[in-house]
Amino acid sequence: MGSGSAIRGSRVGAGPMGEAERGEAAPRIRVAFYCANKHQVVPSFAHDAQIPDEWDCPRCGFPAGKDPENPPAPPKTEPYKTHLAYVKERRSEADGEAILQEAIAKLRAERAAMSSALKSFTD
Repeated sequence: MGSGSAIRGSRVGAGPMGEAERGEAAPRIRVAFYCANKHQVVPSFAHDAQIPDEWDCPRCGFPAGKDPENPPAPPKTEPYKTHLAYVKERRSEADGEAILQEAIAKLRAERAAMSSALKSFTD
């Protein structure tokens, strides 16, 4: 029926680990950070660690600072731009027209070459 002497529901290394087995925990300090949405996050840091000026809020993702009355401003998000919008930023209307005419001329030349090749093939 069974699997020998295995204790059901356990595995090697499982079990309570107390301070005696894993050693003493490093001294910690907790610092409160506040975001623009009035969220508060209190991460803990090692006692001798350098505390950052800003921390990312886990609820909204905005930056959070130590001053609850004056939190950092949320990052400015730009609206989604299409590929065409980026092209219009880089090129003027005249540049676009010149590129279009060049592409049309190239297509017409390729069609003319293909048409003459087909005509000579059928003759």
